[in-house]
Amino acid sequence: MGQTMREQFYQLVEARKSIRKFKKDEVPHEVIERILGAALHAPSGKNRQNWKFFVVQGKKRDDYLKYSQKSWLGIKDLLQARLKPSLYEFTERFFFTLGDAPVLIFAYSNNSPDERYHTSIGSVYMAVQNINLACVAEGLGCCTMGAPLEIKKEVDEFLGVTELEEYKKGELELLCGVVLGYPDHEPPKAKRQTEGRITWLK
Repeated sequence: MGQTMREQFYQLVEARKSIRKFKKDEVPHEVIERILGAALHAPSGKNRQNWKFFVVQGKKRDDYLKYSQKSWLGIKDLLQARLKPSLYEFTERFFFTLGDAPVLIFAYSNNSPDERYHTSIGSVYMAVQNINLACVAEGLGCCTMGAPLEIKKEVDEFLGVTELEEYKKGELELLCGVVLGYPDHEPPKAKRQTEGRITWLK
């Protein structure tokens, strides 16, 4: 890897931030495919590649808004205690509109008795990080959301996941959602906290 490529990589990582307001422009299908292709190149425990992604667009995306609004009810009190009022109001609007993001991706882990649970879900989160970085490379913004877990069973049913054999065996688990599209705001990136985060042992 040359100097230029190395510098570009670190610029890419540092440029990543959560976007919660999007233009309504559609994202070309081939761009979404490239982003998901990046996800599929993530490492995974025992090379099981145990991720499953469900891409939601169009009317199905609009239908999901009522679930997003319901998931807000499970976390709004916690966020109200943590956020200043203006940011709290912005976040509430995001949950009611998903920031007009045209694409939703739901990430699942296909867990199995032959792999430790945390290794399985960790593999999927590494793939989700690749999605985050690929969005930056494509000039898109995204936001990874844990809120769908507040109403996990309802999201499973909405996506039709409950009809899958691995779900019926208790092996398919929703881990997060990702909204993505072309950014329509430029929020500041939260300062990185370094104190006490790294321990060096020799």
